[in-house]
Formats: sequence, structure tokens, C-alpha cells
Amino acid sequence: MAIVKVINHPLIQHKLAILRNKKTSVKEFRELIGEISGLMCYEATRNLPTREVEVQTPVAMAKCRVLAGKKLAIVPILRAGLGMVDAMVDLIPSAKIGHIGLYRDPETHKPVEYYCKLPEDIENRQVFVVDPMLATGGSAVAAIDFLKARGCKHIIMMNIIGCPEGVKAVQEAHPDVDIYMAACDEKLNEHAYIIPGLGDAGDRIFGTK
Repeated sequence: MAIVKVINHPLIQHKLAILRNKKTSVKEFRELIGEISGLMCYEATRNLPTREVEVQTPVAMAKCRVLAGKKLAIVPILRAGLGMVDAMVDLIPSAKIGHIGLYRDPETHKPVEYYCKLPEDIENRQVFVVDPMLATGGSAVAAIDFLKARGCKHIIMMNIIGCPEGVKAVQEAHPDVDIYMAACDEKLNEHAYIIPGLGDAGDRIFGTK
């Protein structure tokens, strides 16, 4: 079974408290999404393979470690996942970016695909699927389904806030996918919103509500 890691670093938890506050402005909310994503990326990439190289410093030769093995890709689930991308690209500038467009049907709460564009060599990359919220898990499962259908074998899920229902859905459908979160909240309500959560992440990132 893959791991489920809740990253309880003090900086992340502090920023998450401000992120949850309904009084937080769109500008600050957007900035915090990026800051938390960058801090989470540090932990989610901890086990990437490295290889040894020699580097000439101004004083002597140094044995150093650089990334080795698979190339990386970041795939946000549109639209809220876009808020997590820039901070991760700042840390991994060579990563390619794909996009998967899904929306949740308000009646059935099931994901509906409307867009999918991925790097041509996506099957050869370590893929980070990013979405601020892991609620029912339907969008996450569908996105991972699309990636696996295109040959992806190495996938990590990154969410800022999740809940037991969403984690269970991903684990049951994709037991090989690691999940990284900043918080795992109590439950879903009758409208499939995470409680206590932070509301609609997409609306708060883009100021559409």
C-alpha cells in the first residue's frame, strides 16, 4: 500500500490557518496556496533518486548529488490545481506541465472531463498530480485513471486539504499512488464539501465568488 503523508511542519500549519480564514483576501489566499505548495513539494520530492557527480569549486573538487532517473511532470487538475503549479516549477524548473480539466457535477458529485493535454513523453516521467482539495476523491481517481491509460506508472498525489472519504477512494482505486497533504480534515458534508475545509478553493483562488 502506498503512503499517506500529512505534512505537519509548523510553517505549513501556520499558513494553513490563514488560508482557512474566510476573511483572507483573494490575493493573500492565492499567495498562500503557492507558499504551501512549495513547502509540500520539498517533502513530496524527498525520495527522488540522485547520482553522484564531481564539481569544481573555487577551492577544490567536490563530490555532489544531482537528480537522476526519471524526468518530472506536474499535472494540475483544473482549475484550482493551477494555483499550486508556479511554486513547484520554481523548485523544479525542468518539469513539464500537463493539464486535466474536470468539474464536479452538482447533482451527482461525479467528475466530468472537459480537457486533457499532457506532455508527449508523460509515460516516462514521475508525475505529480496537484489539486488543493481531496474531497470525494472522484476527480483525483479520474485524473489518475487518465494518466495510467496513457502509460504513467509513477504518480504522486498532492493536496493541501483532504478528508478520509477522499483518501479511501484514491487508495481503493489506486493503491500504488502516494498521497501528500497539509491536513486531513474531519469529513464531507451533505454537499460533498470538506468540513471544516476552506470553502471552494477555485473560487477563492480566482475570486469568482
